[in-house]
Amino acid sequence: MDHDKDKIDEDVLALLFLNAFREKKDWPWKTWKSHDWEVLDRLCEKGYISDPKSKAKSVVFTDEGLKMAKQLFEAKYVQRN
Repeated sequence: MDHDKDKIDEDVLALLFLNAFREKKDWPWKTWKSHDWEVLDRLCEKGYISDPKSKAKSVVFTDEGLKMAKQLFEAKYVQRN
């Protein structure tokens, strides 16, 4: 079955924003990396997150990645009245 990998990447990036956190105010934004490894690798290649291949349970958003994740999350999942 063919599928649109870019759309899947967008959905996963938006869902990564749902779990965004930072441990201290000046530290980078992170998210839990509990998604498909192929998608996480593509998001890393696109420059949105750090390399997911580590023992850490989270990845770091790049500035562009956090901005894009927030935009996608709000466009896809925030209800507007």
